[in-house]
Amino acid sequence: MKITLMNILKTSLLIVCSLVWISCQSIEKKEKSSTSLTEHKEELQTTPKLSQEDLSVYEKAYFASGCFWCVEAIFESVKGVKEAVSGYAGGTEENPTYQQVGGGLTSHAEAIEVYYDPKVISFTALVQVFFGSHDPTSLNRQGPDRGTQYRSVAFYQTDEEKEIIEAYIGALKNQNVYDGEPITTEVVELTKFWVAEDYHQDYEKKNPNNSYIRNVSIPRLNRFKKNFGEFLKEDAH
Repeated sequence: MKITLMNILKTSLLIVCSLVWISCQSIEKKEKSSTSLTEHKEELQTTPKLSQEDLSVYEKAYFASGCFWCVEAIFESVKGVKEAVSGYAGGTEENPTYQQVGGGLTSHAEAIEVYYDPKVISFTALVQVFFGSHDPTSLNRQGPDRGTQYRSVAFYQTDEEKEIIEAYIGALKNQNVYDGEPITTEVVELTKFWVAEDYHQDYEKKNPNNSYIRNVSIPRLNRFKKNFGEFLKEDAH
């Protein structure tokens, strides 16, 4: 698969044009694993995430694209994103645990909840970050992680978000960004997001020497930073 920065930039320009009508409608509407389970299960002293009261002023978006340690780190490097929380979504089981989801015993995917300021970054831009930071043609797999729990999912909460996601996928196909390989990303309405265990939150920051973090997560983050520098927070460069 050949994905060039030029392909990505061309696609970004196409998206801006193709979604103008969606943005206008929006204004009107608003007026109304490779690593073992033993490594994953390390119990750590963690710094508490911001409270729900602190985060209540932000919009939320939800994505799944492989190990949530990797995805959380990528979105937390993006300007306008206040917080990213690791968890589980896309399945029917209640109160899923990491042992269940990571072992492929549920219909959930490892996912993240993104708290963002729409005055700084749009949902469309978050969708671009999502597609630009993983391989959406890889079915039920991302890097060394395999199974439906690592599938690619773009969750929507409104019809507008669904339209934006589908329009972006359409633009990627029209621009032949993935050389004809089918995009396997699921576009699914969010029904429930389950927050993962505390030790998963900010895992990459707190465990820089973990072998999975060194060999998979950090290289993935660095690839994203190289191609999408304009999205990064000042301290993430």
